[in-house]
Amino acid sequence: MLFCNIDLLDEKFETKRNQYVGVKDGRIAYIGASAPEEDFGERYDGRHRLLMPAFYNVHSHAPMTLLRGYAENLPLQRWLGEKVFPFEDQIDDEAAYYGTLLAISEMLASGTASFSDMYFFFGGMVPAILESGIKCNLSRGLTVFDDSDYTDLPAYRDNVRLRGEWNGANNGRLIGDLCIHGEYTSNPKIVEAVAQHARETGARIQIHLSETQTEHEECKGRHGLTPAAYMEKHGIFDSPTTAAHCVWLEDEDFDILKRHGVTVACCPASNLKLASGYANVPKMLESGINVALGTDGAASNNNLNIMQDMYLFGVVYKGYFRDPTIITPAEVLHAATRAGALSQGRDDSGLLAVGMRADLCVLNTDTPQFTPMTSAACNVVYAAQGADIRMTMVDGEVLYRDGEFKTIDIEKVKAEVQRRTDSILSRL
Repeated sequence: MLFCNIDLLDEKFETKRNQYVGVKDGRIAYIGASAPEEDFGERYDGRHRLLMPAFYNVHSHAPMTLLRGYAENLPLQRWLGEKVFPFEDQIDDEAAYYGTLLAISEMLASGTASFSDMYFFFGGMVPAILESGIKCNLSRGLTVFDDSDYTDLPAYRDNVRLRGEWNGANNGRLIGDLCIHGEYTSNPKIVEAVAQHARETGARIQIHLSETQTEHEECKGRHGLTPAAYMEKHGIFDSPTTAAHCVWLEDEDFDILKRHGVTVACCPASNLKLASGYANVPKMLESGINVALGTDGAASNNNLNIMQDMYLFGVVYKGYFRDPTIITPAEVLHAATRAGALSQGRDDSGLLAVGMRADLCVLNTDTPQFTPMTSAACNVVYAAQGADIRMTMVDGEVLYRDGEFKTIDIEKVKAEVQRRTDSILSRL
């Protein structure tokens, strides 16, 4: 495809007007102010459109679309224990399949090309991911409350398949990660076993870390260590890790994360809605920590439109720290794109540059909220809506365009999710 006469956000998220961008063999092959001689196939009319890197959502629980609007107005521990866990006990692979497709649909329609997920029900999730064509770093949520050996757990068997049969599927779009749900839902024996498994297989790891003050302080009471120091002690950070939330980090924790190259998956909408607090993102950025963006699940957000989290990421910390210069639009866009790609180990993705993977999205700029376009970056962060996305491309393949999903029967998916949620609720 050749995008013609289109405005774009370059590698520094600066606006370039009336450009030509050629996509070939899944990569960006040409960027210039004049039309290339090479034939790139379909010519896309870029008038009143903005081209930019697609988004990377680095913390989600996709099948939790089934719980949207169900578990509400409760603190985290009650939210989990009274609502989420009982509902999840009723989910099966078929429900997870449709819940995952619904989540992917929502992400594609709002410009997301890749997501990192921590959940269960791989018999439903994996087919949904592969059929949709989206990219995903998938991990099997691991919780254990007894003295079981890691190799005796269902999660271990899923992890073996994930790292063997499924890792690298769909030309590398699916990557298998390992997971520790959190310190408070595991024990040192299991944490060390997962850390060893990751070292042996070269896997990345996804965890929750210091999401709430209660979690953070109780970990210190149990182990005399913050959650970050605890995970470091037991070897989790020996492998590339994405740590979700990190709201209650203490001074030494920032050094630990920076030293080990841990990515923080900041989830501002979820943290605000569950009243978990405000992550110290300015200090993370000042410390040189890679900070990316996640939506969390639809039960705690309640949507998977990462542009909402971009807006909050761009404004909340200005208010909390009473400094309007904290976090620039370029830093917001970096967190939503390149930082997320790096967190997934996709080093050739997340930038609009020649040679990079063609994970791209197109926004309609012929709207009231995009007028005038004094700064495209500011408009995307502070004014744009998920509905402004007109196209989402993954490795050069168009998966969503002008309201149409190319790989998903959205009407069937919506009906199946409603039916299965209603069935589960009738049993609770």
